[in-house]
Amino acid sequence: MQKISLDKYPSGVYTNNTPTGYREVLAVEEKKKERSDEERTRLIHRLNRIEGQIRGIRGMLERSAYCTDILAQVAAANAALNAFSKELLAEHIRTCVAHDIREGRDETIEELVTILQKLMK
Repeated sequence: MQKISLDKYPSGVYTNNTPTGYREVLAVEEKKKERSDEERTRLIHRLNRIEGQIRGIRGMLERSAYCTDILAQVAAANAALNAFSKELLAEHIRTCVAHDIREGRDETIEELVTILQKLMK
């Protein structure tokens, strides 16, 4: 097992002013997923579009756009992020979860239940 840092937010979000306690280092096994080039490209393109939407929302705020116009774009970005999550989750179930169940690793079911609960908040 190797130690990995479990951050509350992705790298790049933290600054020198970030309060302590937002990072936790645990001894856990780091899991990896081998993705096809097609899957990786498709997911990255989705994230690039979402990133563009978020930058657009920031620009609207900086230009003092009307609140409901900004909120409509936030709803669109949320829908895009949800679509990304659904696609990633479906692929995870078809590949990782199915493989682990065939191999007798039932703890994967609990992992799936936990992530579904987080996604449904």
